[in-house]
Amino acid sequence: MSVAKVIEITANSPESVEDAVKRGIERAEKNIDDVKGAWIKEQKVVVENGKIVEYRVDMKVTFVVHDK
Repeated sequence: MSVAKVIEITANSPESVEDAVKRGIERAEKNIDDVKGAWIKEQKVVVENGKIVEYRVDMKVTFVVHDK
């Protein structure tokens, strides 16, 4: 039997929403083993002088919890 845990993280990128998701997953995998997926809860942009300068995503990342 496996047990999964979900954490919520926010990631950002100056390039795109997709890049923000990629960066978030890559960062999560540095500290968490066995990441299985993510649900993109919300997407946002930061605007300065009428231009998008940053993309942000709030996501829930799911990973498997292993016995020690």
